[in-house]
Amino acid sequence: MFQKIINQNTMKKSSNSNGDHAVHNLISQGTIIKGDIETEGDLRIDGSLVGNIITKGKLVVGESASIEGTVKCDNADISGKLVAKVTVNNLVNLTESSRVSGDIITKRISIEPGAVFSGTCQMSSGNLSSVQDKNKSGEKK
Repeated sequence: MFQKIINQNTMKKSSNSNGDHAVHNLISQGTIIKGDIETEGDLRIDGSLVGNIITKGKLVVGESASIEGTVKCDNADISGKLVAKVTVNNLVNLTESSRVSGDIITKRISIEPGAVFSGTCQMSSGNLSSVQDKNKSGEKK
């Protein structure tokens, strides 16, 4: 009796900066997540997360966001609070409202005046996984 009609235009995925089709994910303000997030697409967080993030896309941490854990992504724009070990394959941008405590491993970093960063930053033009492997071999057990 009832038929479901799906408009194919509303189901299209948007393209990211690489021209790949990716889904954009949003964790809105007021949302609290305790656990890990793994995604192929871009991710924006305006809520709170206690856990790990792995994304092959861009991570955007909004001004109202709070993250505790480990972050691995391709690019990152950080405007909120981050207490984490951060590995970014390309560029990490700390805006004037960002408050970051932890270690950053990246190829490139941009820190705006007013940003607060407490920790270490290791930059490499090569493969970041080899930098992480060197760090692990130097750790005491």
